[in-house]
Amino acid sequence: MPRGIACLLVACAAGCGQPGAGDGTTLLFASGADLQSINPLLTVHPLAKQVQKHVLLLTLAAYDDALRPIPRLAAWEWNADRTALRFQLRRDIRWHDGVPTTSDDAMWTLARARDPAVAYPRARDLEAVTSITRIDSFAVEVRFRSPRPAFPDVFTDLAILPAHRFRGLEGSALRDAPFNEAPIGNGPFAFVEHRPNQRWVFRRAPGFPEALGRPGLDRFVLVIVDEPTTKLAALTSGEIHFAGINPAHAAFARADRRLRVIDYPVQLAYGLVFNLRRAPFDDPRVRRAMASAIDRHVIVDAYLYGFGAVAVGPVAPDHPWFEPVQETPFDTELAGRLLDSAGWVAGSDGMRSRGAVPLSFELLTVGSGDLALEQMLQAQLRTVGVAVQLRQLELASFLARVQGGERAFDALVTGIPGDLSLGYVSAMFDGDGPLAYPGDPDPRLGPAFSAVRRAASPAALEAAWRDVQRLLAQRLATAWIYHARGVQGVSARVRGVRVDLRGELAGIATWTLDPEPVR
Repeated sequence: MPRGIACLLVACAAGCGQPGAGDGTTLLFASGADLQSINPLLTVHPLAKQVQKHVLLLTLAAYDDALRPIPRLAAWEWNADRTALRFQLRRDIRWHDGVPTTSDDAMWTLARARDPAVAYPRARDLEAVTSITRIDSFAVEVRFRSPRPAFPDVFTDLAILPAHRFRGLEGSALRDAPFNEAPIGNGPFAFVEHRPNQRWVFRRAPGFPEALGRPGLDRFVLVIVDEPTTKLAALTSGEIHFAGINPAHAAFARADRRLRVIDYPVQLAYGLVFNLRRAPFDDPRVRRAMASAIDRHVIVDAYLYGFGAVAVGPVAPDHPWFEPVQETPFDTELAGRLLDSAGWVAGSDGMRSRGAVPLSFELLTVGSGDLALEQMLQAQLRTVGVAVQLRQLELASFLARVQGGERAFDALVTGIPGDLSLGYVSAMFDGDGPLAYPGDPDPRLGPAFSAVRRAASPAALEAAWRDVQRLLAQRLATAWIYHARGVQGVSARVRGVRVDLRGELAGIATWTLDPEPVR
C-alpha cells in the first residue's frame, strides 16, 4: 500500500467522524484530480457535475435509465403551445441547514445561470428563456421566445443552489463564495469536509425522501489519487472501493477475484482540434491531410485496449441523433498528395516545408500523464512530414490559452464532455465559441445552427442536428479520434452498481457495501 494513500485513509477514518473507513458503511471513490468546483454554475468538469447532481444537490429533473426526463426536485407541465414550462417543486426538501428548498432558490439559480458576469458554461442553453416568474413558494414558470421541441436538457444538468447562502454576492463574486469550500446541499448526502487535493467527505442526509432514492451508504468519500498505478495499488489492496483505471490495467484487475471491471459509454469525444485562425490550419487541405494521417483504429486498439469507438464527429454512435457521416480514411498517400497541393514540399529527411518555413506546430494537452496518446499522434503525423512539439499544461493554464479571446494555441488534443441535448456542439462551434471561426469559409454553418435553435418539433430538431454533423464533417475543424468508454475497477464488496450514459454516480442510491471479510 503506498504510504501516501495509507496516511490519507487513516486520517479520514480518524478525522472524518464516525462511521469510519473500515466499518463497511463508508465507500471510498478515487478521482484522478480534485473537483474543479463544487458549484454547478462554475464548472463543466464531468465528475464534479456527477457529485453536484447525484450526491450533494438536486436538479429540477433527471433522466431515468432509458434516458427519459423524469421529475427530481420538481414536476412540470407545458402550456398548450410549449412556450412555457411550469415547475412544481416538492414541499419535503430541505437544505442540510434546515431551511426549506423553495421557488426562490430555483429562480435565483436560473437567474445567475443567465447572468453573463457569472459565465455559467451552459448559459447558451438558456438563451431562449424570456422570463422566470415566481408563481408561489413552490412553483416557478419559465417562458421561452418560441416553442420548445423537447424538454431542455439543461434542467437535468444544473443543480439548484441555496439562495440564502449567497446573499450579497452577484456576478463574478460567486467564484469566491464561501459555499464553494463549505457547501450546503439538499441532496442524498450532506457535506462534511474538503481537504484540497486530498478528499471530499459526505455523509448520508437524514430525512432525505425514500421516493428520490435514500442512500444505502452512510458515507461517501471522494479520494484524490493522481497517479494511475498508485490508484490501482490502492484498489487491489482493498483500501479504496471504486476507481477509474487505465484500460491497460483492465486485464490485471479482472484477474483479481476481489474486483470487478465495468465499462460503459460516456459522453466524451476526443479530438485533435485545429485553430483555424492560424496557418497552416486555415487551409482545409492541410487539415484533411493531417486527419488522413491518423490511424484511429490503431489508437483505439493500442491506446484504449478496445475500450472506445472510432469517432467520425463530436456525436457518439450511442446518441439517437447520431448522423453516420463518412469516416476520414487512414491514407498516408492521400495525405502526401494534399500537402503537395498545398505547397508543403518533402525534403530529403521526409519532413515538409514551404520555402524556409517548416510544417510544424505545437500541440497542447492538459494533465500530468505519460502523453501516450499525444506521442502516438506525433509519430503518426511525422510519417507524412509534419513535426509536432508536445506541450502539457495544468488545467487552468490550458483553459486560459484555449478559451481566451486570442485563442493562443496552434492545435490541441482534448476530451470534450457532452450532453444529451448536444448543447456542447453549439458551444464549441457556434457564435464566438472556442472553435468558431470569424468569417467562416462555409456560409452554411451559421444557418445550420440557427435551424437547431428554431426547431419547433422533435423531428425538426433531429433533422437540424444531423445537418450540422454533415457540415462539420466537411469543414473538419477537428480531426475526431475516438469516443471514450469509461473503465472502472470496483471492489466485489460493492453491490448494486450499474453505470450508463448518465454517469458513474447516477445510481449511487442503490449502492451498498458488504462487510469486510474476517481474515
